[in-house]
Amino acid sequence: MIDIQVYNPKWAEQFEQIKHILTKQLQELMLHIEHVGSTSIVGQIAKPILDIVVVIPSRQQLPEVITALSLLGYHYRGDLGVEGREAFGRIDDYVPWQPDQQVWMNQHLYVCAQDNLELHRHLTFRNYLRQHPDEVIAYGQLKQQIIKQTEDREQYTILKTDFVEGILAKANRSSF
Repeated sequence: MIDIQVYNPKWAEQFEQIKHILTKQLQELMLHIEHVGSTSIVGQIAKPILDIVVVIPSRQQLPEVITALSLLGYHYRGDLGVEGREAFGRIDDYVPWQPDQQVWMNQHLYVCAQDNLELHRHLTFRNYLRQHPDEVIAYGQLKQQIIKQTEDREQYTILKTDFVEGILAKANRSSF
């Protein structure tokens, strides 16, 4: 079953907490950290999973980033078929590890170089939706229709593709 939920402001709060921890750990290895995906868009229904992207200057920093993230309990998973988008899993629900042993919500952590095309697609999509609430509503309605048709996550993603590509095309035609 695909679990989608109404927007929850706690998603942004958890992102900010995790961002602070990652920034402290990675320091000069990174440029910035982005919250992408549906949990980053106010009002959007979403699977309750944070999509977090650590942006690094170039792939040259990746080995050091892998080591630094491992100290917080993340493990490197490779690009999972998306060139230049390096994925990290969590050893347990306490990752990123902290002295207070907080349980964090589910998250997908990625590391991308600043010139990565997939990173720019994610940011363009997020930024366009943040400025177009009508598209947020349409995207939410599409998601609700899709989960009535399928419980397969891969199929769920495929069935959203035309909408996502349409938004990217609109964003690229305008200066939104």
